[in-house]
Amino acid sequence: MPVPGQPDTDPTVPRASVANVANLLTGIRLVLVPVFVYALFIGDGHETVWRTVAFVIFAVAVITDHFDGALARSYGMVTEFGKLADPIADKLLIGAALIGLSALGDLPWWITVVILVREIGVTVLRLAVLRHGVIPASRGGKLKTLVQAIAIGLLILPLSGVWLTTAMAIMWLAVVLTVVTGVDYVVSAVKDSRMRS
Repeated sequence: MPVPGQPDTDPTVPRASVANVANLLTGIRLVLVPVFVYALFIGDGHETVWRTVAFVIFAVAVITDHFDGALARSYGMVTEFGKLADPIADKLLIGAALIGLSALGDLPWWITVVILVREIGVTVLRLAVLRHGVIPASRGGKLKTLVQAIAIGLLILPLSGVWLTTAMAIMWLAVVLTVVTGVDYVVSAVKDSRMRS
């Protein structure tokens, strides 16, 4: 019987190959990050056509994030590479989008800093507790990711008026969810640590 937090060494359990569709999608997402940044900054960074292209690239990358995880879990394609590369690809995409939008003056820097500090902090915490097992993503964390993606996507689009106001309102919700789920993750990690000690 496998011990929680320890790798499964049962020779009768087949190991997933690194060369699979889920990891390919993760790799595509990694490649799309610099392409997205390039499209976002073409010209003065506010050209309608290129902002729309940047939105499409961002949307494709977000969609691949949903599918690679679902495929890996459903078809036994979970690999150590995927466990490491998937969250890195996510953080790179979100980080690049936030920093890009702030650099272009479309998003206050403090929002970018709050979200990135939370994401980096939780990633470091995950790595710290990794030897004891993984704390799974909560529903709140998944909702946070979805709301962040919607808010960022809308802000990438060349919107104005009520649509821009709506995009900023969704971004405010994303910030609240980011902070709340970050605190919740820290509390869960501390509780888990105390139970083990």
